Amino acid sequence: MKTFIWLILIGGIGLAVVWSGSGPIDAVAEQSVVSPDDPSKPFYVPPKKYAPRARVGGELRGPDENSSQLIALVPDHVGMTRKQTPMLNWFLSKPTTYPIFFTLNDRQKVRPLYEGVLSASNQEGVHSIDLKTLGITLEPNIQYEWSVSMRPNPDSHSGDVVAGGMIERCEFADIVCTQNIILSCDESSVMVNAKNGLWYDAMACICTLIDAKPADPSLRRLRAKLLKDVGLYGVAEWDLRSIQSALH
Repeated sequence: MKTFIWLILIGGIGLAVVWSGSGPIDAVAEQSVVSPDDPSKPFYVPPKKYAPRARVGGELRGPDENSSQLIALVPDHVGMTRKQTPMLNWFLSKPTTYPIFFTLNDRQKVRPLYEGVLSASNQEGVHSIDLKTLGITLEPNIQYEWSVSMRPNPDSHSGDVVAGGMIERCEFADIVCTQNIILSCDESSVMVNAKNGLWYDAMACICTLIDAKPADPSLRRLRAKLLKDVGLYGVAEWDLRSIQSALH
């Protein structure tokens, strides 16, 4: 909650935060196995420089039980990227008619670096925010907060539903960015980057691959495995259900 103080100061927003893994989607998913083909060891290995239990936001429900949930596809700590203009990913559990806003903030500053409405992002599924398209460049070794927010009441922020994460860009001189990093985007590079702690690069790549081949079961299982590695069981289950839907 503390990491969203800047949102509260700016808009007077009263936020009800539910940590990832505790929402209705995840409650069901935790009782099932993500995939029988998953290896026992995780693909994603967090960078050693950050302690766990630092997830910003997480999974949040809308104003009533039947409304959509926003879930930021982020680890439970500051996620790393090697890119100046990375891609951020989030999930919407149901279609919504409410506008969805994207906000990016430098933790050392009070005012957001960017705040605007996301167009064509009101459908169920995984969505991407391309910072390059928005003209946003991340500076190295600075921790940024980002969030997506659903605004049921255009005249008030009090009912806003917010989920987000934290991201830091490392340079190639940084030890995190010098260990077997693959610049291309394929299934192999997803796993290599994930094992080397580059969450945002791994997740952005697998989401791009799925966008190109949405019915490919191996890609869905790979993303589901990565999501499970950081406790996002509900979205992982959604991916696996998508496989079954494609088969029928």
